[in-house]
Amino acid sequence: MKPFRLIPLLLPLVFTCASLGAQPARYPYFSRQYQIPFPKAIPAGPDTVTVAVIGDVMMHARQLEYDHHPFLERISPALRKADFAVANLEFPLGGKPYAGYPSFSTPDYYAWYAAEDCGIDVFLTANNHVLDRGPKGLERTLDVYAQIRDSLGVRQTGAARDAGERQDSYPLFLFRQGIRIALVNFTYGTNYAAQSEWPAVNRMRKDEVGAAIRRAREQGADFVVALPHWGTEYRLRHDDAQQEWAQWLAGQGVDAVVGAHPHVVQDTTHLRGVPVIYSLGNAVSNMSATNTRIGLMAVLRFVHDPVSGEKRMLEPELRFTWCTLPGMLLPDSYATLFVKEWANRRGDWLTPSDFDNMMSTYRRVLEATGIED
Repeated sequence: MKPFRLIPLLLPLVFTCASLGAQPARYPYFSRQYQIPFPKAIPAGPDTVTVAVIGDVMMHARQLEYDHHPFLERISPALRKADFAVANLEFPLGGKPYAGYPSFSTPDYYAWYAAEDCGIDVFLTANNHVLDRGPKGLERTLDVYAQIRDSLGVRQTGAARDAGERQDSYPLFLFRQGIRIALVNFTYGTNYAAQSEWPAVNRMRKDEVGAAIRRAREQGADFVVALPHWGTEYRLRHDDAQQEWAQWLAGQGVDAVVGAHPHVVQDTTHLRGVPVIYSLGNAVSNMSATNTRIGLMAVLRFVHDPVSGEKRMLEPELRFTWCTLPGMLLPDSYATLFVKEWANRRGDWLTPSDFDNMMSTYRRVLEATGIED
C-alpha cells in the first residue's frame, strides 16, 4: 500500500520555494521541496469539516519548571483553524504533589491552557498514564474536565467514572455542517497495577471497540474515526499487533485510524481504502531521545455536498512538528513548531545545531517511515 504524501499548506510552500535560492550549499536537500505538488483544489466554506489531531501532550518534571504558555503557541493557529482539534493528554490531573515520569500528576492549569489558549476541543484520555494516580486521581481528572466542558464546551473521551457514564461518551460525536463524526478512543492498557479494579477506561478489546463502532453507525455517524493508544515505543514502523488491529478496524467499517503512544512518528498506509496513521509521535514533551522530538499533526477533511447529499472523506493532510527544548529556540521555555514553516530560519535558533538536528531528524523519519515528501 502507498504511504501518504504530505500536503503542506499553500502559503508556507510559496514562502519556502521563493526562499530556496538563498540557502547555503550545506542544505542541498531543500531542493527536494521543488517536487512537492500544490494541493488539489477542494471544496471550501461551510461544506468542509476539518478535524486536526495532534499526538502526545506531555508534562515531564522539567516542563513544570517553565512557563507553559509558549509550549503549543506556534501551532495553535492551525488548531484553532480546524473545526475540531483533538489532543492526547497523557497524564492525570491528580493534584499535588505534581510529578512527571513515571507517575504523572499534572497541574490543572495545563488542561485549561490546552483548551483556552490552544483551541483544543477534545481531550483523549484512553492512554497508559491516565491512571497513574489510581482511580481517585482519575476521578479528580474527570471532575476538572467536567468544569472545562461546562465553561468552554471542551469534551473528553476515553475514560469515565463508571460504565454508565462511558456509554454517553463512547463513541464521542462531533457534528457540524450536516456531518456527524464519531470518535472511538481506546488504549492497550494502563500503568495501574490493579487491572481488575479498573474504572471505565476504554480498553483495546474487540468486543468493546466493535460495539462502540456499531453504536456510532446506529446513532447516525457519517464517519467513524478510531483513535487507538497502541504500538511499540520508539519504533518508526508499526508492529504486528498494530497491523492486525488496523486490518480488523478497517473491516469493522471505520473511515480512518489515527494512533498514538510510541512517542515517535510511524509509517502510514491505506487498508481497504482506509487511511491508517500508525503514530503521530509527541506534540510536546521533555524527551530528547532520537526521533522523539518530531511529530505529526493530522488533519482529517470531510466534505458534504448539500445539493447531491454526498458525504466523503478526503485524503488526510500531514504536517511535521518539532519540539524545541529550553535554550534552543527560546531561552526559557519549550516551543513546538511546524518544520516547514521554520525550515529556512536557522538564524533564529539560539542553538543552531538544534535546527540541524531538526532537519536531519526530519529526513531520517521520512526515509524510515516511507511518508512521501
